[in-house]
Amino acid sequence: NNPEMLNICFGSLFSCSEHEWPGHSLDLFSYPEHYRDDIESVYIPHGVIMNRIERLAHYIKDDFGDNNIMVLCVLKGGYKFCADLVEFIKVLGHNSDKYLETRVEFIRLKSYLNDQSTEELHIIGSQDLSFLRGKVCLNNFFAIVDTGKTMKALLKHVETFEPKMVKVYFRDLNHICVISETGKLKYKI
Repeated sequence: NNPEMLNICFGSLFSCSEHEWPGHSLDLFSYPEHYRDDIESVYIPHGVIMNRIERLAHYIKDDFGDNNIMVLCVLKGGYKFCADLVEFIKVLGHNSDKYLETRVEFIRLKSYLNDQSTEELHIIGSQDLSFLRGKVCLNNFFAIVDTGKTMKALLKHVETFEPKMVKVYFRDLNHICVISETGKLKYKI
């Protein structure tokens, strides 16, 4: 994990690098038993993530003001985060004097082979993002942010469609876990 990218999402919640702290023991958490050999520890628990997503919804409402939001959900890993985030935004809208209209569009990317970043970004499906022109765009990112190359390449592509504003938010699955060597071998393509 890239500590700088974790800091963008989680702020100063954690101040040490992964090499200084091994994470929480798996014995403290519920997770699918078939993953027992695939993960070493839980780096950030699900409850902390959900609380942080709720807080991000508040930041987004503050950042975007009265502007309607076009959420660009990066599939497949960003789907759950997108759904959770949009739901929190809707709840904030229902409980305030100004409703924040939120529209969701989807894009699928590929820039990794196994756990190695490749130099190329492949957009799977339509590359036409002209619906972003002049809109306030919230990019919600996917499961792993490592080098940041995929995010940078997508942002460069998005900018060619001249959105009014672009902000990026991301998260991982329920718990953020440290994948074991066994897990890396098991899921290798």
